[in-house]
Amino acid sequence: MPTTVYEIQGYALVLDKVIFVTRVFEANNGEGFQFNIRLEGDTRIAVKCATRADATMERELLIKALKS
Repeated sequence: MPTTVYEIQGYALVLDKVIFVTRVFEANNGEGFQFNIRLEGDTRIAVKCATRADATMERELLIKALKS
């Protein structure tokens, strides 16, 4: 079975290794907005974007890729 890979902010994610995706929230120290991706092996990636709209769009595209 081919592995599906999704690229996001310089990371290549193997979609069948994604366990959990958080909601979008405001990052610390005024760094914009972020959501976290948890992968197998307890690896976490924090995806940060300048605006809530950008973060929401990136998260929604990831969720759509996970569902397909």
